[in-house]
Amino acid sequence: MKNQLSDSNQQKIDEISQHIEAIIRLVGEDPTREGLLKTPQRSAKALYYLTSGYRVNPGEMIEQALFDHEGSKIIVVKDIEFYSMCEHHILPFFGRISIGYIPDGKIIGLSKVARVVNAYARRLQVQERLTAQICDQIKTTAGAKGVIAVCNAQHLCMKMRGVEKQDSSTTTIDYNGVFEDNPALRDEFMKMLSV
Repeated sequence: MKNQLSDSNQQKIDEISQHIEAIIRLVGEDPTREGLLKTPQRSAKALYYLTSGYRVNPGEMIEQALFDHEGSKIIVVKDIEFYSMCEHHILPFFGRISIGYIPDGKIIGLSKVARVVNAYARRLQVQERLTAQICDQIKTTAGAKGVIAVCNAQHLCMKMRGVEKQDSSTTTIDYNGVFEDNPALRDEFMKMLSV
C-alpha cells in the first residue's frame, strides 16, 4: 500500500493473515518454513489491496470530476486495463474494457472513468456484473443520456483449473439509456473501437 495503513485496516490485514497461515497449513505446507514466514502477511496485504473497491465510493469519484459541456455526441475511453478476482474461485481475471457515453450537459474527467473501472474491478466479481455496474454508475452519477461498455477478459479459473482452456477469453457488453433502442448508436460505438 502506498500510504500508511490505519490501525483499523492493519487489524483487518492481521486477521486475514492468520486465516492465510491456517490455509497454508491445511494445504499441507509448513508456514514456518523460511520461504513462507512472511507469506501470510504479504498475501493478506495483497488481498486487501485487490479488494479495495469495497472501500471507495465510485459515485463520489465521478461527482468530483463533472464538468459542464454541451455538444459532444459520444465520448469513448478505450482499452482500460483492469484486474479483478472471480467471486466463485477467488482467482484473478483480467482484461480491457472500453466505455462510451453520451453526455447530457456534463462530461466526466477521463481519469475518473478509469478509476470507476478500478473501483468495481477491485471486488470479488463476475465479468457480467462488472460491465453492468460500470455502465449504471456512469449513467446515474453523470446523468448521461446513455452508456455502453464492451469488456474482454481472460479468467484464470478457466486456465489453471477446471477445463484448463488456455486460449479462451470472454466478452461481455452492457448498455443503457439511448443505446437500448438505437442499434445505429451501438454500431457507431463498435466502429469507434476499431479506430
